[in-house]
Amino acid sequence: MPKAAFPQTARRRLAGLLGVLGAVLALMLAGAGPAAAHATLQSTDPAQNSVLATAPQAVTLTFSEAVSLSGDSVRVLDPAGKAVDTGNPAHADGRDNTARVGLAAGLAGGTYTVAWRAVSEDSHPIGGAFTFSVGAPSDTSVSTTALSGAEADDVVAALYGTGRAVAYGAFALLAGTAAFVLICWPGGAARRPVQRLLMTGWVALLVSTVAVLMLRGPYERGSGVGQAFDLSLVRTTLDERIGTALAARLLLLAASGVFLSLLVGQLGQPGRPTARDAGAEPGAKARDAKAQDAKAQDAKAAAVDAEAAEEAELRELERRAAERPEREARLGLGVAGLVLATALSATWAGADHASVGIQVWLALPLGMLHLVAMALWLGGLATMLVGLRHGIGAEVADRFSKVAFGAVAVLTATGLYQSWRGLGSWGALTGTEYGRLLLVKTGCVAAMLGVAWISRSWLARLRSTPEEAAAVEPVEVEAPEPAAVAARHSDDPVRQAQLARQRTARANAGRDRGLTPTRAGLRRSVLVEALAAVAVLVVTTMLTNSPPGRVADEVSAGAAAGRPAASAPAPGVPAPQTVPGQTLELRLPYDTKGRTPNARGTATVTLNPARTGPNEVHLKLDGADGQPVEVPEVQLAFTLPDRDLGPLPVTLAAEGTGRWSGTAQLPLPGNWVVSVVVRSSDIDQATEIKSLKIG
Repeated sequence: MPKAAFPQTARRRLAGLLGVLGAVLALMLAGAGPAAAHATLQSTDPAQNSVLATAPQAVTLTFSEAVSLSGDSVRVLDPAGKAVDTGNPAHADGRDNTARVGLAAGLAGGTYTVAWRAVSEDSHPIGGAFTFSVGAPSDTSVSTTALSGAEADDVVAALYGTGRAVAYGAFALLAGTAAFVLICWPGGAARRPVQRLLMTGWVALLVSTVAVLMLRGPYERGSGVGQAFDLSLVRTTLDERIGTALAARLLLLAASGVFLSLLVGQLGQPGRPTARDAGAEPGAKARDAKAQDAKAQDAKAAAVDAEAAEEAELRELERRAAERPEREARLGLGVAGLVLATALSATWAGADHASVGIQVWLALPLGMLHLVAMALWLGGLATMLVGLRHGIGAEVADRFSKVAFGAVAVLTATGLYQSWRGLGSWGALTGTEYGRLLLVKTGCVAAMLGVAWISRSWLARLRSTPEEAAAVEPVEVEAPEPAAVAARHSDDPVRQAQLARQRTARANAGRDRGLTPTRAGLRRSVLVEALAAVAVLVVTTMLTNSPPGRVADEVSAGAAAGRPAASAPAPGVPAPQTVPGQTLELRLPYDTKGRTPNARGTATVTLNPARTGPNEVHLKLDGADGQPVEVPEVQLAFTLPDRDLGPLPVTLAAEGTGRWSGTAQLPLPGNWVVSVVVRSSDIDQATEIKSLKIG
């Protein structure tokens, strides 16, 4: 490769590109601080289910971590469903983990519903609702549609999830193809199909990033897809952590355009052989053999003639000098590509589960490494499919096999850490949505590994067949020669032979001359592997949109204990249907695993009249012998998971040994969850839940 192929101008552009990428990466990492993944509601003022003598002036919510607010993050509705808040909630006393909204003066007595929605530090929307009463509890006509703001619009959620999945796939295609060209197949940069892969990945990542940026506002606020073009929502999104990450990704895509131009420009010159490109030029192996023969002859001549030895050494130095600029170009492009891929991966890791929770200092770099390894494997598979179509040699395929093996090893190690960090317990593996999705992803990856093993067997067969292992160049079919020119060369045997080869090539134009049976088998295997990779990307997107199992366990525990939480677990038993106006009795066996007589027995919850609005509740605890038992502490709460309502704790008044009573406000119909916490000693405690349908 001549020295001019990598001029000083290109070196300066490459150095500038590395500087920009380093600055953006530092900015992304600096913006990620420790926090608790997925904020949970810790306390409210007024308290949930409380009854106040006078109307409050404001409603204040306190979360476990900082949250972002919008103009309608907190809404307060009176018993008739009319909004009584002043709007535009803000952080209370400058604390970013709070939300406060003022209330109109002169509120009448009755039950008020507070619906809230915010964005936690890991960029995930959270929401819920609770009630309080002024004077005395009352019926409320707040409908489920009044609380729908706590949920994302179905169309917006689907489009938003699709955009995120496309972004993952585009990143894998862009980074994986570039790595495949730099590491395995430098001559591939001259191929139009490979260049199309690079451009497809770049364009898809650009479009999906813009789409996610525009849909983020409606997704957070539960509005329709028409609000995606509201520039005020886009500006609000840019002020959030995820907006900063998306803006940084767009800047990095601009820098990646420069990188792609350098990549194609320096390695994409057609017809230029390289030392490591097994498919860059027809007959490369034959010329290598001739060169070795020539070296052997030179060595023999060197023993006889010192001048010939000196000439051979000079030729070797010239060859190394000619290859040096290309090595420098590949090294510089490789470093730039690595920094670019790392910075792009930070735009996901810096605004997702890795940026909050435990061990952020370790989770962030490992999350970025996980994404880069994923891109090397999955994006390389797509390039491998194109390469097999265009006759790459076994050397290139074998090189990618080694790269893929290393990527899978990194994916396994980082994936195990992420699973431990996200789950928190073995029970979360099957008891939470995050854990179940993780099992599905593990199955998809296992299927990919199985197909990859089959691909390696095809590759071994390809290496063992010399005529198939060599690179096969597609025959360039020239346009038919005009009749007049053909007549002029009719007596030229060399030209006639050339025309015959062209006619044969045209006759075989519909055939894939690069695919021998072994290559075809390898290509089919890689294709199945790539299809499994698509499933992995889809499940990965769903995982990033789900609260980690560790957080779900904490939320569930908070709900069962009567503490405020963002959501409650849906029970695994069918909810008994209630008849409005009739008394409902629920029996919940409990066992605290203690050794005291009150450690096991049955909790009976009686609800009357078992309908929306205020309900009289009686709770009794009977031991294993059926006699009432006394316990140090008992708690009762109701939760409506479908509407993120609750838990609504019930204030219990003792009525004797093992007997309590209170009032439960159930403002909406639906499948409710009743939870009873029984503590039989200082260390022994059990939580039991059961479903009931109010409607």
